[in-house]
Amino acid sequence: MMLSRGRLVRATGAAAHLRLFALSGIAAVLVTRAFLALAGYPKLGGGDGSQLHIAHMLWGGLLMMAATLLALGFLGRPARLVCAGVSGVGFGLFIDEVGKQVTDEPGYFYRPAAGIIYGTFALLLLLTQLLRRRTELTAEQRTAHAADLALTGIASGLTAGQRQSAMDLVEGSHREVDAALVRLLATVPERRPGISARWRPKAARAKEVLRRAAGHWLVLTLTVLCVLTEAMLFTGWLTAGALGGELAGEPQRGALIGVLVSAMASTVLGVAGLMRLRADRTAAFRLLRAALLTDILFGQIFKFTINQFASVTELVFDLCLLWVISAQLDRRPGVRPAY
Repeated sequence: MMLSRGRLVRATGAAAHLRLFALSGIAAVLVTRAFLALAGYPKLGGGDGSQLHIAHMLWGGLLMMAATLLALGFLGRPARLVCAGVSGVGFGLFIDEVGKQVTDEPGYFYRPAAGIIYGTFALLLLLTQLLRRRTELTAEQRTAHAADLALTGIASGLTAGQRQSAMDLVEGSHREVDAALVRLLATVPERRPGISARWRPKAARAKEVLRRAAGHWLVLTLTVLCVLTEAMLFTGWLTAGALGGELAGEPQRGALIGVLVSAMASTVLGVAGLMRLRADRTAAFRLLRAALLTDILFGQIFKFTINQFASVTELVFDLCLLWVISAQLDRRPGVRPAY
């Protein structure tokens, strides 16, 4: 972020950088857990009779320090992009060992640790969505964004699209600083689009094909049924267990109660959405999306606590359902989905 008259101004590409940070961290946790499981949980630095153990939390701290030094020592958006990826991996290695910090027991396998890790990244991705919200920029903010892009152009050049985006922010302004920025932007070196730009049209076409498929009546029907079935199955199973006294001896009883509360809320929202499908499809799909978000942002924290990282499969399935519902809402005029 940059300062403008004592106020924080959101940096260009802030949401993309935060998303890269979160996704890099998630990948680091999953890869680390998978590698350690396959390798039999070796201890780097330890040997027979040795008490020395170099935890990978320390490597995470070193990577976050390297990212901080990179952010402090270099200018421009490329440096922020690398910083987001490196710091994300470092944070993933750090948070992966959170269990050791919240209990006196051997904490790497502390069951609530998986829920804490999941909840942390869920909040980060929710923050990413909040940063993506478009707000009307003031004249000072438009100047700050254009100057940020100009700085990138000085350091590494600008593509034609980037140059035009920066020009659009300040062209037509009568302020002297904006006129100077227009002259600067016209003279910064031009850079050819990268590999990602060449794949972007194909990705856009693939996305459009998927959006059309998501709008098919069969896909929508299966999606609605899956949302309701998942919520009702968890509600029925856990309610029966609670009434039968089967949950009394469970070591993760609190987490099971959390899943039950989430499943009940999702069931109520899902049934309400189903009942409104004929009268108001937009309101119905909003309720179905709320049912899924209740599970993803609340219930999954407790499911990860119970099932550890085996819950990743269910989470991926829920995210696919959420995408279908959000795509359906996006097709309706005047509706801008949050996800």
